[in-house]
Amino acid sequence: MADTALTAPLRSPLSHAADRLAAATRTSGGAVRLAELPFLTQIDVRLDPKGTAADAVGLALGLQLPLEPGTVVRAGELTALWLGPDEWLVVGPPGGGRGLENRIREAAGDEPVSVVDVSAQRTTLLVAGPRARDLLAHGCSLDLHPRVFGPGRCAQTTLGRTQVVLVARDDPRAGFWVLVRSSFAGYLTDWLLDAAVEWTG
Repeated sequence: MADTALTAPLRSPLSHAADRLAAATRTSGGAVRLAELPFLTQIDVRLDPKGTAADAVGLALGLQLPLEPGTVVRAGELTALWLGPDEWLVVGPPGGGRGLENRIREAAGDEPVSVVDVSAQRTTLLVAGPRARDLLAHGCSLDLHPRVFGPGRCAQTTLGRTQVVLVARDDPRAGFWVLVRSSFAGYLTDWLLDAAVEWTG
């Protein structure tokens, strides 16, 4: 019994909605693209941005932790999101949590640092396409105009009454990441599909 549990394939929070998301993408004629990006590694990091650990961690990750509020830095497969004056979310490809966590801890050395793998807390929805901003604007109070919330910006906000981390990807064509707690992912997916009916219905 225990062996079966250990070898069972992972099931993402939105695996049941994959067909509906794909159908909405098809029927929109390219206006919106909706998909889950499951199992992304997400590491919450807290440290003194003015301490030596910040530079050391940045070198270990191959990117500088962003210091400007609401900004994103990307290098290779890693993306660092500014969440607060001393807090970042480092996002990477699936399956890299343990290695990434260890790299950050080792780089920080004896400096005070908090490193927590929060990958299981959230899943990620991709919202892209020419009408992506219009779709998100239906339920988000942020000004999503590209001059205000353009590539390289992120924010903790609400979308359809759900707490999310919203990320404008570095290429406008890449759309947005919507990081949402797994327990609310189904609700938010239903909300997005309902809001997208203007282009998919």
